[in-house]
Amino acid sequence: MLKVGLTGGIGAGKSEVSRLLVEHGAVLIDADRIAREVVAPGTPGLAAVVAAFGEDVLTEDGTLDRPKLGSIVFADPDRLAVLNGIVHPLVGERSRALEEAAAEDAVVVHDVPLLTENGLAPLYDLVV
Repeated sequence: MLKVGLTGGIGAGKSEVSRLLVEHGAVLIDADRIAREVVAPGTPGLAAVVAAFGEDVLTEDGTLDRPKLGSIVFADPDRLAVLNGIVHPLVGERSRALEEAAAEDAVVVHDVPLLTENGLAPLYDLVV
């Protein structure tokens, strides 16, 4: 298995590169998509976020109110650390499960925002 870390800023072309690699047989693990899944209604992730930040971070239909949560965590580095402490391990766990499910000879592309900034580059065989 070849593990590729794909990173870059907004508008850098990560989605296009991912699409092309998938067209050529790569397995894509999209950390942003997984981060949304792990806090979907009914998940332990959402329950943990609500326990940490209160019911006010939910919309009327029970989904995560991302703008509301953002206004809380991006104004306070300690609160952001709490959120990251909830979400990041769940994303890592799901990413590992998807990677383990891939074929032994697969090229697995991990689309990870802030990959290098978070010190994750050593986890991959190649970073693009």
